[in-house]
Amino acid sequence: MTEATVEMDAPGRLRNQLVDGLIRSGSISSKSVETAFRKVPRHLFAPEVTLEAAYANDTVRIKRNHLGVTISSVSAPWLQAVMLEQAAINPGMRCLEIGSGGYNAALMAELVGPTGEVTTVDIDPEVTERARSCLARAGYEGVEVVLGDGEYGVVERAPYDRIIVTVGVWDIPPAWLEQLADRGRLVVPLRLRGLGRSVSLDREGDHLVSRGHVMAGFVDVQGVGANTEHLVPLDGDQVGLRFDDLFDVDADALRSALRQPRALSWSGVRFGEMEPFDGLFLWLATCVSEFCLLSRARTEAARRLVDPASPIGTPTLLGEDSFAYLTFRQVDADSRIYEFGACAHGPQADQVAEQLNQHVRAWDRNHRHGPGALISIYPADTPAHQLPKGRIIGRRHTKIVISWP
Repeated sequence: MTEATVEMDAPGRLRNQLVDGLIRSGSISSKSVETAFRKVPRHLFAPEVTLEAAYANDTVRIKRNHLGVTISSVSAPWLQAVMLEQAAINPGMRCLEIGSGGYNAALMAELVGPTGEVTTVDIDPEVTERARSCLARAGYEGVEVVLGDGEYGVVERAPYDRIIVTVGVWDIPPAWLEQLADRGRLVVPLRLRGLGRSVSLDREGDHLVSRGHVMAGFVDVQGVGANTEHLVPLDGDQVGLRFDDLFDVDADALRSALRQPRALSWSGVRFGEMEPFDGLFLWLATCVSEFCLLSRARTEAARRLVDPASPIGTPTLLGEDSFAYLTFRQVDADSRIYEFGACAHGPQADQVAEQLNQHVRAWDRNHRHGPGALISIYPADTPAHQLPKGRIIGRRHTKIVISWP
């Protein structure tokens, strides 16, 4: 073998290694998605990084804003695979991608085949130009790349059997439902009280009903649909509370509460080291009225102040002058068993901690091993009596309802 031959074979070898790992982890479950991943040359859509980085199961960051925040990326392969499995794209379908990187559109083109159509739209001209160039280099000139605000879709090529959104959104604009075919499917990373979930939603007349959802995070949408969370710092940039829904809070009282000693209370609900608990997070977001997420910096100083279940964002229950957040402790080192609990601060620490633990016990009793939450999305003007029972989250265009069977 010559050195040139070895180099030429390297992308295929790395690509197959990546796909084999995605199959083992369960991210890829269908033959069609496997075939698409084995065929599309991911490295041609990430020329800024090494070959090894292009085929790592990680995000490739393409563009940052003036604050250094990523605003465009090639998403991690595991997440792209999961969303394509959620979409269940078949040959001959017409598909729209909102948020362009090029690679995901090429995977979609493989799935729809020569009789289908793929359109991808992005608000950033640098991103669309890059996507167009990468697609041409990889041999996918048939993908239509459109410059525009994804809030409005691409009406000229509608209706779509599938719409896949690759940016995090707070609401579902009317254009997406209008451009979705009857019995079409929308796959979207939706922010639900601060929690990111990739939700597969089927159209049922004038509303959408979920067929499944997985925990996921994406760069935020830009343009008309942008909506940022509200941050209340409790200790400079070390500890803060993130609010997706606006309601009155006494920030000074909560800062004062943080300076008071912790009150720890344990729920009796145990879990194994590898057991996911994103369902518990969503349950708490559903049943806690005064809900937000507590975040901390990854520093020892911040850890001494708070020790939440997740530093990125942990469900938190607020009282008037106190708060309690989800935490856990190891109870059996040999079997790696842990227990959920509540850590609380403030004058009413014991009470809010027990409230949070009661919700954890209710989840364990009624929903832990059940089918999970159902997410329904209705037009904003839908009367309350026509909505299913559950937590109603009001948005600009829609009412999102989280229900638990």
